[in-house]
Amino acid sequence: MNENVQINRREVIGSELSGLRLDQALARLFDDYSRSRLQAWIREGRVRVDGQVKKPREKVFAGQQVELEAVLQPQVTCRPQPIPLEVVFEDEQILVVNKPAGLVVHPAAGNPDGTLLNALLHHDPGLEKLPRAGIVHRLDKDTTGLMVVARSLQARKRLVEALQERRVKRHYQALVVGSPAAGGAVEAPIGRHPVRRQRMAVVEGGKPAITHYRIAERFSIHTLLDVELETGRTHQIRVHMAHLKMPLVGDPVYGGRLRLPPGASPATIEALQNFRRQALHAFRLALSHPASGEALAWEAPLPEDFQALLAVLRRDRDERP
Repeated sequence: MNENVQINRREVIGSELSGLRLDQALARLFDDYSRSRLQAWIREGRVRVDGQVKKPREKVFAGQQVELEAVLQPQVTCRPQPIPLEVVFEDEQILVVNKPAGLVVHPAAGNPDGTLLNALLHHDPGLEKLPRAGIVHRLDKDTTGLMVVARSLQARKRLVEALQERRVKRHYQALVVGSPAAGGAVEAPIGRHPVRRQRMAVVEGGKPAITHYRIAERFSIHTLLDVELETGRTHQIRVHMAHLKMPLVGDPVYGGRLRLPPGASPATIEALQNFRRQALHAFRLALSHPASGEALAWEAPLPEDFQALLAVLRRDRDERP
């Protein structure tokens, strides 16, 4: 644990890389590592071209020999913890996990441990060598469902690129308050709330954000939506649905006051009052394997509390005159 890894790599610049900047050529020669990491090593003098230290922007040419000698330090200082982890899929390159409600993804102020990251380090101690233990995207604490985790630097780099290029497909099920006429899309920029800095909001000048949704099932005053993220901003689905005046059931931040169906049964009232987290579940994840390129997809069933709430809402709907 916490051991440095010595890197000694040598490659020859091929004709296809001739004329590129050194940092560009290295990004293709040593694609296990990010461009920013390689640039830092170049500036630190850990990269030599024909025995000479070069700057990142200097060009390289066919036949030149590139030497990389660096030390890869452990990226994670958190301690492993034996936290239950539902692994849906794993091989040498990736892990896919089904995150439960209540589990924070990364340690932070107020949550120094007891996180998904701590659980991952216990499952695979080798993840300490990767930034954020291989975590490349996140789910909110009380959002459940599928996440992919990298197990190698190369896999991490390619998964990050796939996410940036919107080639990772993430589908959610969301229970909202409201009855939309049809499915649709929300294209509205998201940034920090101008006053409540702990919240996100649709704001001018925010980061581009696109959410697609379709109707899966209707209830008295609620609707179950299938939602697909085209982008992945913080709290994106929660913010976009609230922006449409269709907040997620149970959302403590964006949900507003509790709304009950007119004439709701005592069981329905109790179920809605007791559902104290956002009703959001990442149920399907599809991507190309970062090493083989194989198309892969996984699905995770709704957690029991979400299923129980839907069952109550169905009875409330079906028993009405």
